[in-house]
Amino acid sequence: LILIMHLQEFVTVLVRDPRIQKEDSWYSYIDYEIFIHTNSICFTRKTSCVRRRFREFVWLRQRLQSNAVLIQLPELPSKTPFFNMNNPHHVDHRRQGLQEFLEKILQDALLLSDSRLHLFLQTQLSPEDMEACVSGQTKFSVADAIHSFASLNRRFPIEDEERKKGKNYADSDSESSSSGLRPSDDSISCGCKASPASEES
Repeated sequence: LILIMHLQEFVTVLVRDPRIQKEDSWYSYIDYEIFIHTNSICFTRKTSCVRRRFREFVWLRQRLQSNAVLIQLPELPSKTPFFNMNNPHHVDHRRQGLQEFLEKILQDALLLSDSRLHLFLQTQLSPEDMEACVSGQTKFSVADAIHSFASLNRRFPIEDEERKKGKNYADSDSESSSSGLRPSDDSISCGCKASPASEES
C-alpha cells in the first residue's frame, strides 16, 4: 500500500517589528516588517522579509481594487488624525489591522495573481518602481526583481545559522546598501533591519 501525502498549500504572513524612522529633524514615520513563509506555487520566493509603511499599504489596496473591481477588498485600519507613533497601543492596533488585511488578501486567488502584490511583499521597490516593473518599463521582470532582492537580502534565521556553522560570519550584521525605497534598475535596495523612505506615513 502506497500512501501519497498531499501537502496543502499555506501562506503565513506576519506584520511585526514596527520601527520609527526619522526622515529629517522634523519628520518621522513608522514602518513594519512583513515576513512571508509559504509553499505556494504562486510565490517566487518561499521566504521573504521586507519593510513597508502605511502609505504603501494604501497604494497597494488602491491598485488591487482597480484591477479587481468585482472583489470587495478588506479595509485597512483607519488613518486617524489622532494616531500617535509614540503610543504602543496605537502602533500595535495598526500593525494588527495591516496583518489582517494581508491575511485576507492572500486568501484570494485572483488577488494573488497580481504582480504588484508580489513585488510589494517580496521586494523593497517603491510604488513608482513597482508600477514601472509591472508595466514593462524596466529592464528587469517581476521575477528578476524578486530574485535580485533575495540575493541582496539573505538574512533569514536558517541561512544565518548555516553561515555561523561554516563560512566567515564577520559580515553577517552588515546591511545591503539602501538609499530608501527608490532603487535604480541595477540595484534593488533592501534591508529588513530598517530601510529609510521618503514618503509620508
